[in-house]
Amino acid sequence: MKSNIQRISNQIVAGKHGKDILVDIVYNENGSAKPVVFFAHGFKGFKDWGHFNLVADKFAEANFVFVKFNFSHNGTNKNNLTEFVDLEAFGNNNFSIELDDLGTVMDYLLNGNAPIPQAEFKNSNVNLIGHSRGGGIAILKAAEDKRVVKLATWASVNEFGRYWNTETFEKWEKDGVHYVKNGRTGQQMPLYWQLYENYFANQNRLHIPTAVKNLTTPFLAVHGDDDGAVPHALALEMASWNEKIQLKILRNANHVFGGKHPYTEEKLPNDMQKVVALTLYFLQQAT
Repeated sequence: MKSNIQRISNQIVAGKHGKDILVDIVYNENGSAKPVVFFAHGFKGFKDWGHFNLVADKFAEANFVFVKFNFSHNGTNKNNLTEFVDLEAFGNNNFSIELDDLGTVMDYLLNGNAPIPQAEFKNSNVNLIGHSRGGGIAILKAAEDKRVVKLATWASVNEFGRYWNTETFEKWEKDGVHYVKNGRTGQQMPLYWQLYENYFANQNRLHIPTAVKNLTTPFLAVHGDDDGAVPHALALEMASWNEKIQLKILRNANHVFGGKHPYTEEKLPNDMQKVVALTLYFLQQAT
């Protein structure tokens, strides 16, 4: 099939929580209605991180519409796509906001508001992919949104707040803020106490284990066994909650499957090539 890759970048979509969402759409313009993939980045991530643009191209070449976006409160903005210049927004982010942001981006495309001809995509074939914390968001969205027909996670978390111990949250509540270091930039990034409050006020919506146990949507979980950020034991645990999960553990693969930021190579890292191949195969199979 003729390849005519189109890249629509940095479309501004109004979020529900006072900040804009930047959206990229990559697809092969060929007049055929294609499945759609919405991709959610992880914690301290962004849509242009590392090799994500190459990933988008691979899905477009395989005849998918690939939609990636920045969560509205991820700390970047339209003038600084790859730097955390808005730490106040970052500190005020929470899981409810991210879940709403993903729904807003889905509505943006599927309701015909995006600058892509409707003949180029299938409203009936909507797929989610999430990396790391974005995997948790994708799981929750698949559980609550019947438009989603397949779900894939890459190095996903399996519960929010599982590492919030008593000592951490007592100091967090007292100070009103907890700081996490960004290993790449050295920044001390704030998490305001509202994150904790929002999670427990909305736990029926935000509890990943319950979502996984009840999920009937076809689900592929890919994880590396050398993941120092999110141990692959969490993927094994998820698979024990739902026997329908297709679990793929990649030997010696790390949390970002060989990627880094900035990424200057012209092809994907070997481990990420495997992840993409596994995911495409999963998405292309009939349900």
